[in-house]
Amino acid sequence: MAACSAPDKNCRLCPRLAAFRRKNRQLYPGKFNAPVPAFGSFDSRLLIVGLAPGLRGANFSGRPFTGDYAGDLLYPTLLKFAFARGAYGRSADDGFELVDSRVTNAVRCVPPENKPTGEEINTCRNFLESELSALPRLSAIIALGAVAHSSILRALGLPAGFARFGHGSHYALTPEKSLRHQVTLIDSYHCSRYNVNTRRLTAKMFEDVVALARQYCKL
Repeated sequence: MAACSAPDKNCRLCPRLAAFRRKNRQLYPGKFNAPVPAFGSFDSRLLIVGLAPGLRGANFSGRPFTGDYAGDLLYPTLLKFAFARGAYGRSADDGFELVDSRVTNAVRCVPPENKPTGEEINTCRNFLESELSALPRLSAIIALGAVAHSSILRALGLPAGFARFGHGSHYALTPEKSLRHQVTLIDSYHCSRYNVNTRRLTAKMFEDVVALARQYCKL
């Protein structure tokens, strides 16, 4: 297994995000307020990539999607398809565990207004590339949203035009930079509050994506 690099708790690679982190440490002492590490085993066959931590969710809890509205759909769905065990309790100490799955974000630090800049996405991509290299059994990747989709392709050295983002679309990624064998990229709308409330993404639509990932992870 390749070594997996991750930003340290005081990462300064993105000045705007570092300044926002310092501000949040003053406003919300006792919360995590640091780059959020991936959640799950390096032995996992499924990797789920989101956009960035939410301010009062993962940025507070220190675990991807934990405490975020999106986690209320993501984690119960992973549980339903045997990619998790336990009961999701919206906190990092709830005892909830992932099974054969790992969750991370394209950008590790919370951005102002939940909107990382293109430069910040590019800067943090080195950590996503390292993540992909460190998963020897990887069989499927779920991209939550177009930004995650694009960042995954670029982390693998593929051009943006290689695959167009579309909910439910899936693409075979042949061994390239960071990949040892063929992996399937599966797209989903992000399971954000906005997408769920507007019904751009329903629970059934998201379950269909995870069910597809389960098929590829059984191969």
